[in-house]
Amino acid sequence: MRPDVEAMKADIEQSIALLRRRLDWDVALRKLDELNARVEDPTLWDNPEAAQAVSRDRSRLEAQINTVREMASGLEDGVMLSEMADEEGDEATLEEARASLKAIKDRAGRAELEALLSGEADGNDAYLEVNSGAGGTESCDWAGMLLRMYSRWARAHGYEVELEAEESGDQAGIKSATILISGPNAYGWLKSESGVHRLVRISPYDAAAKRHTSFASVGVSPVVDDTIEIEINPSDVRTDTYRASGSGGQHINKTDSAIRLTHIPTNTVVACQAGRSQHQNREQAWKMLRARLYELELQRREAAAQAVADAKTDIGWGHQIRSYVLQPYQMVKDLRTNVETSDTQGVLDGDLDMFMGAALAARDWGVGAGDLDLLNKLVSGSHEAGGVLRAAGTSTRPIRRCA
Repeated sequence: MRPDVEAMKADIEQSIALLRRRLDWDVALRKLDELNARVEDPTLWDNPEAAQAVSRDRSRLEAQINTVREMASGLEDGVMLSEMADEEGDEATLEEARASLKAIKDRAGRAELEALLSGEADGNDAYLEVNSGAGGTESCDWAGMLLRMYSRWARAHGYEVELEAEESGDQAGIKSATILISGPNAYGWLKSESGVHRLVRISPYDAAAKRHTSFASVGVSPVVDDTIEIEINPSDVRTDTYRASGSGGQHINKTDSAIRLTHIPTNTVVACQAGRSQHQNREQAWKMLRARLYELELQRREAAAQAVADAKTDIGWGHQIRSYVLQPYQMVKDLRTNVETSDTQGVLDGDLDMFMGAALAARDWGVGAGDLDLLNKLVSGSHEAGGVLRAAGTSTRPIRRCA
């Protein structure tokens, strides 16, 4: 077996062993059998809420187990193919085997990070809100670019994206927009994206072709399902109706179908205009408000998340979490982890995994911005970072964050 193939085989085997330990493999298999039996029990559906919770737990555990099984099966096939190709001197087939093992290795790295998504709401869907800040038309255009970036990231990872509300800019882009991103661990991956994002570029709206700096904020909240109770006093909420903006439709721009809710004690504002009726928009707006208030509660419980909340107090200088520089050089840099890349177009097209992975490691493994060697490995692939952390003795439990 070639040395590079042997190295990939060892890395993948180590990842599989780590994932099995984190799942507590034998216990996980027994639990899956129990959940399968409960789902097949007709009486379970006498309580729809309990049945949905059991079904979600079953689907999540089954996906985790299947991931490990598929990686183990793919590893066996890839190694067998590489050995046959090596014996026959078939370089083309050997390259095919290498590519297959590389794909499994990358998948293993992502699975190691996903194993850390064990927060109270990490497995939930997410609302992602973008607001333009300092910079006028430039800022509105930048907010629109961010909305496109996150939508492309979500769709590339198999998530569903639904526009809930949008306020267009006066000349270009958007003043604000909210999308619902639905899929496993959507909130867990996106929660670290909350904060102010800074863009530096030559403005397409400036006839003098001068360099401009623009800001936009991103906020992420988990969708609150039926298992989480959020009590809201209706007297604390102000309801405003207005005409929805957008193109076409029987009700668009003709009736006051759009809904804006303001939670007065926390000054939390949500809006929805995607539905065709005021009733639909009101129902969805209340779901969004519950999600925002739940996110505030999570931030109060977690000191690390409070720093994120503080970063959202002002959309301007000194508060950004990430800079996107398109002129005079090409660079995207996360100011919390120091992870950076010169592939600015790839990032704006939704290639955000390196930043999310580094932020997740910093949040859950206690990796700081000063740990450049480790975070640089996160840039080249989350699997390498997992290997470094295993070598440091964190294979069984993550390092606790400092409050």
